[in-house]
Order: sequence, then structure tokens, then C-alpha cells
Amino acid sequence: MKAAVLHKPKSPLRIETRDVPRPGKGEILLKVKASGVCHTDLHIAQGDWPLPRLPLILGHEAVGVVEEIGSGVVEFKRGDRAGVSWIYSTCGACEFCQSDRERFCPAFVSTGMMVDGGFAEYLRVPASHAVAVPPGLGFGEAAPLYCAGLTAYRAVKLSGARLGDTVAVWGVGGLGQCAIQIAKALGARVIAVDLGTAKLDLARKLGADRVIDASREPPGKAIASEGGAHAALNFAPVAQATTQGFEALRTCGTLVLVSLPPGNLELPIVGAIRKGIRVLTCAVGTRQDLREVLALAAAGKIRSIVEPCKLEEINGVFDRMREGSILGRVVVEFR
Repeated sequence: MKAAVLHKPKSPLRIETRDVPRPGKGEILLKVKASGVCHTDLHIAQGDWPLPRLPLILGHEAVGVVEEIGSGVVEFKRGDRAGVSWIYSTCGACEFCQSDRERFCPAFVSTGMMVDGGFAEYLRVPASHAVAVPPGLGFGEAAPLYCAGLTAYRAVKLSGARLGDTVAVWGVGGLGQCAIQIAKALGARVIAVDLGTAKLDLARKLGADRVIDASREPPGKAIASEGGAHAALNFAPVAQATTQGFEALRTCGTLVLVSLPPGNLELPIVGAIRKGIRVLTCAVGTRQDLREVLALAAAGKIRSIVEPCKLEEINGVFDRMREGSILGRVVVEFR
């Protein structure tokens, strides 16, 4: 099979021919049809985080068709459509797995970091952690939902936003675009914050009720002057966005941190306590969260803004991600 392989951090991925993996007990083999490119993949390729193994096939938004099934598999059959998220496997029995927090399982294994991922024509996956692609949802549209959509959905869910609440979204990238649509689907009033007209125009098209160009006016103060936000979700990888989100909150509002800006953050603790502010973090959602966001997409409530590419173009995609020039989500497509 053809695969994009990382051999050394800060070096380009190599397009290589690898053996097709064989599914073992409880596993399925996916013939990958589409694999989304996440900013986490760029972090891994750049060596921003310690890697447990090299060489490594990246990619954790992979969807395709079940080609083979291992012994004991009852969840899928050959020809089914399925995919896998960042959560490759967990123990399923610990306190975290049994309480809607499986991401924190001590036995957690991440796709495309601890095991080979979806930048390849075939991917072996535990059947227990694969999630079906709903009928009528294309592979290219579905792939980004397995991380970008999933994480955005989890962030909105954690915020506790309800019908009629004001939700402010910082960063109209792949995750922010999903968050805008998810919050609108819940009946919230949505404010989108970013830089430049292209992303803000897209935010309007996706349902944002108000957009703010942070280069033209201070968004935190502007939102606070209009009554404040019940929830502020930060998908922008800059510390200033977190400060602005905090400033935008009304009394008893919730700040949800999703992005990974460099360095440490400073928030006014006294102000947080006085206003009853909740500060939460969100990395990725659960398998049940994924089923729910896929159902929203299948019902036409949200859609992915997708740009297809070939596997051989992956290093150029990383260059564009560094430049911040990608409007939606790039998806590697396989025939």
C-alpha cells in the first residue's frame, strides 16, 4: 500500500510502499477513502510533542470501507462504511471509560501518533472503536467530523450552551466552522471572531449572527458591551484570544479552551471568582459524541468545508497550514 511516513521530526513525510496490515482478533481493516489533515498532524510532524515511535504514519480522521474483519468481530461486516478518530483504543472498563471521559483512560492509544494512522491506503482498527459513517454522508465530508467536528461538538456540549444563549467562537478554521454550525443547530446566537474578511464572510454563510474582525475592534470588550457571552470557545492558537474570550463573558459564563497556543496562560483569578466564571478544557470527544455529530451532519444541520488533495501533496498542505492560508479542512482522498 502507499503511505505518507514520518521518519524524523521537522522533516518532510516520505511517500512509501508498505505492506498492507492484516486484521487480528477484534479488528477490522479499512480501505481508506478519505483522511482529514488536522493541525495536530502538523504538531506531530514538527516534533512539537514527544513521539513514542518512529517511523510513523500520521492521520486520525480516516474513513473508508471495511475490507476484512478479524475473528470475533460482530460490529461490522465487509463492505460497511466506518472510520476512526484520535481515540484508537481504550480499556473500556476504567472510571474514565465508564463516565463519558474515555480520552483520559490510562490505556488510551492515539491514532496516527502511538500507532499508524490514516495517511495510507489501508488502516487496521479495533472494531470496538470504529464508528460507522451514516448513509448519505460522503467520505470526504465525513472525514473531518472524526476530529474537527467531534472536538467542536464536545466543546459546545461542555459549555452548556442552551437555546437563546450567546456563544462566541474565536477562530473560524476547521473546528471553529463546525462549532458555529453546531451552536446554531442548538438555537444559540453565535458571534464569530477572526482576522480578515474571507473567514468572517464564511462564518456568516455558516450561520454566525455577528462577526468581529479582531484587527479592527477589541472583540472581548465589544461582546461584553452587548451583554456578554454565555460561552466563549477558543479555537485560535494565540494566547490573546483566550484573554479576549474571558473578557467577553457575562456573569457565570463559561470559557472553553481547545487550541494549543505556545507558553502558559494568565487569567485574572479574582475576576473569575467574582463573576463565577467556569474555565474548561477540551481535547477530543467520545465515540458517542462522534455518533451524535455525524447524525447532525447526516441530517444536514452541519457541513464540512472540504478541499481534497492527493497523498503526494501532504507536505505542501503542511506548508499552507503554517501560513494559515487554508480556509476549510484539507482531506486526502484515495481512489
